[in-house]
Amino acid sequence: MPDVAKYGPWAVIAGGSEGVGAEFARMLAEDGFNLVLIARKEGPLEEVGSRCRELGADVRIISMDLLEPTAVSRIAAVTAELEVGLLIYNAGASTCNEPFLEANLTDFQKVTDLNVTRMLELVQHYGRSMVARGRGGIMLVGSLSGYMGAVRHSIYSGAKAFSRMFAESLWIELRDQGVDVLELVLGVTRTPAMERIGLNFDAPGMNVNDPAEVAREGLDHLADGPVYVAGGNASRALDNSAPERARVVLNAHEAIRELVNLRK
Repeated sequence: MPDVAKYGPWAVIAGGSEGVGAEFARMLAEDGFNLVLIARKEGPLEEVGSRCRELGADVRIISMDLLEPTAVSRIAAVTAELEVGLLIYNAGASTCNEPFLEANLTDFQKVTDLNVTRMLELVQHYGRSMVARGRGGIMLVGSLSGYMGAVRHSIYSGAKAFSRMFAESLWIELRDQGVDVLELVLGVTRTPAMERIGLNFDAPGMNVNDPAEVAREGLDHLADGPVYVAGGNASRALDNSAPERARVVLNAHEAIRELVNLRK
């Protein structure tokens, strides 16, 4: 379990209303952390907050869309007097899955704003205070999508690849300053968000992970950066890092077609 003395007393979880984010919140509350939970939907956020309060945590709820231009300044204001020792950025999502030439660039910009821009802003805001204190942790929740290109994921895959390279670079910059950095790479995970878009979890050969299991792995390996691939997906990440990119992308394409029910 994460050490409150190193990573506490407050943890900020962006994307903390359901799925893996809600499991992070529950586990950290059980471990004695206080929580700042950020997400768009107030109802589910309040439900998670209530459960964590029952576990003894002090919880602050920030219901907002991270795509709002003032999002980070508002979050900073709400947490100004708190000693935040852990930031978990779990808010990344693919909000536009159209073929690249068929969608408006402003829609794709939302993908990069959520997965890259807001992440960078929050990491810099809280990371500076962590370095000043000489302790803390930053976890960025990534995806196997960042290991290869895919149809309808031209922007999302690129954003997730950026996240991993950023985490590796930040890890080497902060490793001697008392701040741990980890990119937690997830594969296909049975979250409410994934269920809503109708993924085919029964696709042949699909390794489907449980939110609680991968959240636990992330927290247990927080100090083992820069990258940890959860859910038994390390071999897939290795295969998808091979230099024969055409082979990798075409093979992954077949699996993705099964996952998103594109087969006719």
